[in-house]
Amino acid sequence: MLDDALKGEIQTAYRHMVEALALTPRYGQRLMIAEIARTLGGIEVDEAGKRQDDTHVCVLEAGTGTGKTLAYLVAALPVARARGKRLVISTATVALQEQVLNQDLPSLSAHSGLDFRYALAKGRGRYVCVARLDDAMGDSEPNPTQSLFEQDLIARSGDFTRLATEMAEAYGRGDWEGDRDSWPDTIDDATWRRLTVDHRQCTGRRCGHFSACAFFRSRRELENADVIVANHDLVLADLALGGGAILPDPEECVFVFDEGHHLPDKALSHFAHRFAVHGCLRWLNTLRSSLTELHQALGAQPAVARLLAGLPETLQALEPALKEVFTSGHQLAERPNGLGDSEATHQQRFARGAVPGALREQAGQLLTMFAVLARSLESISDILRESLDPDKQTGLEREQAEAWLPLVALLHGRALEAHALWQAFAAEDPPDAPPQARWLTLSRSGGEAEIEFSASPVSAAHTLAKNLWGRCHGAVVTSATLTALGRFERIQERAGLAGRYRYQALPSPFDYASAVLSVPQAAADPGDREGHEQAIVDFISRLAPREAALVLFSSRAQLRAVRKALPAEVEKRLLAQGAMPKAELLKRHRAAVDRGEGSVIFGLASFAEGIDLPGDYLTHVVITRLPFAVPDDPVGATLAEWIESQGGNPFMRISVPYASIRLVQACGRLIRQESDTGRITLLDRRVLTRRYGRALLDALPPFTREIA
Repeated sequence: MLDDALKGEIQTAYRHMVEALALTPRYGQRLMIAEIARTLGGIEVDEAGKRQDDTHVCVLEAGTGTGKTLAYLVAALPVARARGKRLVISTATVALQEQVLNQDLPSLSAHSGLDFRYALAKGRGRYVCVARLDDAMGDSEPNPTQSLFEQDLIARSGDFTRLATEMAEAYGRGDWEGDRDSWPDTIDDATWRRLTVDHRQCTGRRCGHFSACAFFRSRRELENADVIVANHDLVLADLALGGGAILPDPEECVFVFDEGHHLPDKALSHFAHRFAVHGCLRWLNTLRSSLTELHQALGAQPAVARLLAGLPETLQALEPALKEVFTSGHQLAERPNGLGDSEATHQQRFARGAVPGALREQAGQLLTMFAVLARSLESISDILRESLDPDKQTGLEREQAEAWLPLVALLHGRALEAHALWQAFAAEDPPDAPPQARWLTLSRSGGEAEIEFSASPVSAAHTLAKNLWGRCHGAVVTSATLTALGRFERIQERAGLAGRYRYQALPSPFDYASAVLSVPQAAADPGDREGHEQAIVDFISRLAPREAALVLFSSRAQLRAVRKALPAEVEKRLLAQGAMPKAELLKRHRAAVDRGEGSVIFGLASFAEGIDLPGDYLTHVVITRLPFAVPDDPVGATLAEWIESQGGNPFMRISVPYASIRLVQACGRLIRQESDTGRITLLDRRVLTRRYGRALLDALPPFTREIA
């Protein structure tokens, strides 16, 4: 139960913010504050502060204009601090992350009366490794791993050495904090890989440069922060490492997932596995060619010598097995001789994720081989790490261990990735659960044929339910679009959110009735492609000369066809996505409106979300067709097959809810502030003729309707 003192602290902080910033209190915002405070403040804990109940998550749909960032900050922060927990704000986009970090939190600190500290969390790979920086300047012996493994990188050059020297000097002066994003110039990926390490390569406190480490300096800031700003990818990466590797343990956190509708898709990408055959053969050859030097450098240590002696047999068995699975993959893809002359890539998905028996048998053999290899490399890596500890006597010099650990750790990581993929291909899916999607992709790289095997769960629900919602102290999931067809079932199903959690769609402060939703008589059925395109051309040709319009297309081909057919007087005020960077396109659009001229933007699906053109900058949104997504990607197609096999309708379970969300997002481009008005025109007649049309229309805000 939320006690009176905590309730008063929240109310006072909100009142201070409203007064200081001259804000108009909004009903939906106050409801959101109350719902978050009620959920988080009602969490029961034991004497050790451990959560004892399972109604600790609230899911809140808060449309544009609700003021959700202020609401969740002012409600969640006091509760988290009172419970001795850290508040983790996670976003899906860099733009929102920067807004929270650079605008919302400083404003809250200045005006709310709340005393708190905040910090930005980034992964280890965003920070320079001081040890590698030292090597790169040429002040020490070059690390052998760079010549042995990173053969695809540019050889050490004067430019690289100068960059490393500039970085070291800036870092030493305190002018640079060591993160890639704040370096004034763009750093290409190949160069940056030479200057950073992953969690397996990092030696942590055993590193001679630990006290100066940029990553661990940032970790120390996180340890002192009450609020940590992160993103969905980082939270998921931390969970994949067991939790507590980058961020605090989930049990010690209250999470707020803003833009929460992106979380399921982000999670799926984290749990997918890929394996390229020739790419693997290259790093295995690197290991084989390094064995002599590894023996010379580390062979004095008996356990390492024994492990190294066993590697040739494993490598000798792996090479023919990989060549065999390479051949099998091409045969299964019905391309035994590789890609045709006109093919750049070819993808072959296994129906319902079912791998043919022969390939599953090969996967089982490779699984065993990579398990042996991974265990050997892990054991060597552990001995090398111990050798960095001055209190441990392993028989290896620190300098030798420090030089070779990055290579061994990197190869260990590659072996684990291979093991995970072949484990997914060797496993049989339980009959009562969704299968994994499994597929292979043929391609060419530098004239060399390549085949990549891929596997992914079709739902992240179980993993999120177990590793995130089941472990965290409390959580808030919010976004402008969490419901589909007016219900929360879709986000529940995809994100593993339990039905016992709290759900609420908050009222909007906007007067949607001041805008018109029109389905004109000219709206056509997209099944008649030519007739539909002509209807779009005719409608756009009749737009007022000074109209500020956004026209959303479902395909680039149709966008181009319509643009080509438009009269010259319309085409000259047209700005099409892809013709220039998005920022430049929006800049030109605003300039044309400021001059009193008309401007029409042609955009694809990405322009239906994230475009902010308030007031006169956008008065008409034209949606050319209902935004259905055909689940033809391997993950979506496998999920659709499974739903159908269970007697369900994939179109109604996947495509219609998805279209509902995208349609709400597209319509949301028009009303960005309380004074906005205008018109939305839908040129797809199926919304009136198909049985799902009524549900799609009813899920939209209460616009004034003009249905012909």
